[in-house]
Amino acid sequence: MRTERIEFQNDRGHTLAARLDRPEGTARTFALFAHCFTCDKNSKAAVRISRALAELGIATLRFDFTGLGDSEGELAGFSADVRDLIAAARHMEAAGQAPALLIGHSLGGAAALAAAGEIASVKAVATIGAPGDPAHVLKLLGDGVAAIEADGAAEVKIGGRAFKLDRGFVEDARLQDLPARVRRLGRALLVLHSPLDAIVGIDNASQIFLPAKHPKSFVSLDTADHLLTRGEDADYAAGVICAWASRYVGAAADAAAEPDDGAVHVEETGAGKFQVQVSVHGTRFFADEPADVGGLGSGPSPYELVAAGLGACTAMTLRLYADRKGWPLQRTRVAVRHDKVAGQTPADVFDRKIALEGPLDAEQTARLLEIADKCPVHRTLESGARVVTGPLGAATPGLVEAEADEHFHDMEDECRRADGAA
Repeated sequence: MRTERIEFQNDRGHTLAARLDRPEGTARTFALFAHCFTCDKNSKAAVRISRALAELGIATLRFDFTGLGDSEGELAGFSADVRDLIAAARHMEAAGQAPALLIGHSLGGAAALAAAGEIASVKAVATIGAPGDPAHVLKLLGDGVAAIEADGAAEVKIGGRAFKLDRGFVEDARLQDLPARVRRLGRALLVLHSPLDAIVGIDNASQIFLPAKHPKSFVSLDTADHLLTRGEDADYAAGVICAWASRYVGAAADAAAEPDDGAVHVEETGAGKFQVQVSVHGTRFFADEPADVGGLGSGPSPYELVAAGLGACTAMTLRLYADRKGWPLQRTRVAVRHDKVAGQTPADVFDRKIALEGPLDAEQTARLLEIADKCPVHRTLESGARVVTGPLGAATPGLVEAEADEHFHDMEDECRRADGAA
């Protein structure tokens, strides 16, 4: 990961300071991060989340709002923060780095929701501990609100820092209609919030989530505090955001445009050493290697995917057979582990354990365990397969395009043959 110092101007001519955290390889998408009220780009949450996203392949710009950190001007209020976000997005777009993902922490989350509709490149928005109403920030001012209204302006202390705020700041916060903007968002939404948040209560998550239209998701940050001061909480939030956003931005979203040709498509993401994006029939996920061998640990390994195929095929075949027999199989659970055993031929061993739930008798249980050995993937692994390699997009001579439900027919055939041999 590398960090670049960046400066840009907002619509009032102030120079705003920023940092762009980007992966060593090619960034698979760009994100824009909005920090919490009176925080700055160097807050623990901003830094850790931005850098964690960079490690996962998402280049992220974090900047100081007007009047905060290293940016020019005076603290101006919620509407000014929204305009700063739009200015940051325009700067990124001019640099060929238009943000597809918008992330906001606390009041920055509310600003992200308000700004998203003005940033055409944004496809997904994630909020962390965001208030459902920007006026929530006035609660942090205590008696300062009365002083501001009485005198037109007053100095208030927030988090041990002094800020001079005027009546316009207060009125601007009160005039916002964030639920209306959320209803018109038109982007995928992820709401992250801690049920123990003592600064912005968990009820605020509902105020954001309920008026939003799908696709929308909510993830509890469990025991995290509002500022995500524990590193593991910030890293967890970053991991969730990255995994969720992969469906809407970057390589995963691009994969949606691929033809549904029955093939499993695999593409490097540029994140980490091994991470790839797997796409099949519109479903997308990461495959990777564990961290202890140089991967990010962001998805199953290749052999784990093979084991998953065996486990899935086993459960499906047993379901089909039990239903044909009218047996009371309620649920099947399969655990598959892959190992290499030196000195044995073959060296690759898939250790499969099966649990059958339901009022089955001993004979039915024994028969189902026998049927497990007849699932098509099991037979493929034991008999071997032919791999034909060629350039992507070219037809493979001698191969006939398979039916979409070919695997289902294979399972049915195996069940029929098992019945005949019984």
